[in-house]
Amino acid sequence: MTPSVLYRDEAVLVIDKPAGLPVHRGPRAGPSVEDWLEALRFGKRRLPQPAHRLDADTAGCLVLGRTRPALAALGRAFAEGAVEKVYWAVVRGGPEAEAGEIALPLAKRSSRAAGWRMVVDPAGQAAVTLWRVLGRREGHVWLELRPRTGRTHQLRVHCAAMGWPILGDVVYGGAEPGGLALLARSVAIPSLGVAAEAPVPRRLEVLGMGGWGKGLAALPP
Repeated sequence: MTPSVLYRDEAVLVIDKPAGLPVHRGPRAGPSVEDWLEALRFGKRRLPQPAHRLDADTAGCLVLGRTRPALAALGRAFAEGAVEKVYWAVVRGGPEAEAGEIALPLAKRSSRAAGWRMVVDPAGQAAVTLWRVLGRREGHVWLELRPRTGRTHQLRVHCAAMGWPILGDVVYGGAEPGGLALLARSVAIPSLGVAAEAPVPRRLEVLGMGGWGKGLAALPP
C-alpha cells in the first residue's frame, strides 16, 4: 500500500494517514506508518520520521521530517504551539451555541483492569480546544475543532466531557458502528511554509462530514 502524500518539499512531508493505522509499531506488531517509511524516502539518505502522533483511529494529516534539522524544527514548532491544526468531528448531541472554547486540564489514569485513559483533572496539564459548528442534523453536530494544546486524546476527552462524544469513540462514550468520526482535516506550519489538507474518507462522508448527506439519516437519534 502506498500512502497518499498531501505535501512534500525538501524538508517536510505531510501524508494522509488512514484510520486504523497506528503511527508507531506496538507490542502486538501489525501494520503501522513505520512500514511506509521506505516508500516515503524519495531519494533522501535517511528515512523520514513522524514529527507528532495521531491516534490509530484518527484519519488525516500526519507530518514527517525528512532530515534531522527539519525534524528538530518541527519538534520546536509543535512544542511552541506554532502549528495550526484543524480537525473535523461528528458528535452525538452537540452544543447549543455556535462556537466556543473548552479549557479542561487532562491527566492520565490507569488500572490493571481497565488499562489507561485520559480524564479531566484539575491537577492535570492545561488543555484548550476551540470549536465551532459546521452543521446540524438528526441529533448530531459536525464540528470544527482547533486544539491549542497537544494533550493525548484531547479532542476525544474534551468533547465527551462536554456531553457530546465523538461518534465511534469506544473509550470515551460515543461508540457506534463505522469507526471514530474524527479527521485531522488540515495542518499549517507558517514558519516552514507548510500547508496541507486531507480529503474526507468515504466512511466519514456517509456520516455527513463535509456536507450533510443521506448517511446521517440512517443513524439512531
